[in-house]
Amino acid sequence: MPEMLDSQADLDLDTPHPRVRGMTTLDRAAFTKEVVVPALRVKKDVLPKVMKSIKGLLLQRPGLKRIVDDPGDEGRRLILLDPHQIPADSSLGEAEQEVLKGFDVSPEVLKYNLELTYDNFKVEEVLQAVLPEGQEVTTAFSRIGHIAHLNLRDHQLPYRHLIGQVIIDKNPGLTCAVNKTNIINSAYRNFKMEVLAGEEANMVTKVKEHYITYEFDFSKVYWNPRLCTEHSRITGLLKPGDFLFDVFAGVGPFAVPAAKKKCIVFANDLNPESYHWLQHNCKLNKVDQKVCVFNLDGRDFLEGPVKEALMQQLALKERKHALHIVMNLPAMAIEFLDVFRHLLDGEPGSTDLPTVHCYSFSKQDEPARDVQERAEARLGTSLEGRCSVELVRNVAPHKEMMRISFPIPAEVLYKERPSPAGAGDLQEPASKRLRPSEESPEQTEKEPVQES
Repeated sequence: MPEMLDSQADLDLDTPHPRVRGMTTLDRAAFTKEVVVPALRVKKDVLPKVMKSIKGLLLQRPGLKRIVDDPGDEGRRLILLDPHQIPADSSLGEAEQEVLKGFDVSPEVLKYNLELTYDNFKVEEVLQAVLPEGQEVTTAFSRIGHIAHLNLRDHQLPYRHLIGQVIIDKNPGLTCAVNKTNIINSAYRNFKMEVLAGEEANMVTKVKEHYITYEFDFSKVYWNPRLCTEHSRITGLLKPGDFLFDVFAGVGPFAVPAAKKKCIVFANDLNPESYHWLQHNCKLNKVDQKVCVFNLDGRDFLEGPVKEALMQQLALKERKHALHIVMNLPAMAIEFLDVFRHLLDGEPGSTDLPTVHCYSFSKQDEPARDVQERAEARLGTSLEGRCSVELVRNVAPHKEMMRISFPIPAEVLYKERPSPAGAGDLQEPASKRLRPSEESPEQTEKEPVQES
């Protein structure tokens, strides 16, 4: 039977039992504890009115019942109150007492032994109770369909399997938790991962982004839900009939929505798995007839299909549609920009040249300047006043993901025209001629194969 509230009772609703400290294998039963909360005994027929009148005093903990049976009286119920709202002497204020008097309810505050279990605690409360005191608790993760993708710190690794299981338990719909075990450094832009908890066999998942569905094997391709806004930002620039050349297309987060907008899309990825799921997602979203899909190195894609399409489009005198080239491989996309140097012969039919959207990481104090200078070095020309550099997201402390957008300058894209007849007889002064020991400015070293 409920008793008078003891001011020394355990009122902590937010902390599991201290015995869970240091646990590395999840034991849900060990989190159970009893706390004492204040309660009022109220007749059943006035319950709703009383609760409405003392709303500010009610127990506020999500997931806990505010009304429980009174074991000593079937005609009454116990209303559980917030222990932090009741004074140490367990007395209610005069205003509350007057309210209760109007409903013939005793103002006597009783104590009720409330059992809290693992299910009643939040993720951060569980992990704060388990990890050593004073250590940082990270509860953030990326959700990729049914998979939770974590990037755990070194001090959290001994508890990684417990952390993974807690994340699954507390987030409906998740059935698997993985931790990245190395950086994205392969040519195929995937990374090694460890399954922390849940299903190990099923890495094929489904996600939705801006009402478009994508399916892929997360263990074999690249997907980052934090780029959702950037995908929308770029596709928002496109109009029906525009051309999009996606050099590092992945599973299609730029290509598919562009095709949905009735753009003409050329999409490429070196990773055979990404190529497979890119084709799959085009069919899944019924745009497979609008997207030309390639499985090439980025440089070969630019020097082949993209060059051919640009020559055709730029030769048109009355072209109405814009040309966009997306290069989302921030670890090294800038190194591919030299492909555009003298890529085309002849002259453009219009001044509306292709716009490049190139992504890059930067660890410099001035990331925008850093990215612009590196792009200029690869292009061999200044972009001052001809480009925009925007922050996409903060990747890590002192590491930013940036996007530089610019129309390719004509002097970069087109080969220099031969000198007019007779001009070859005019020679530069000897002081300006290239000495045999000097390197030609046109010489550029061959780039490595595409990596991430």
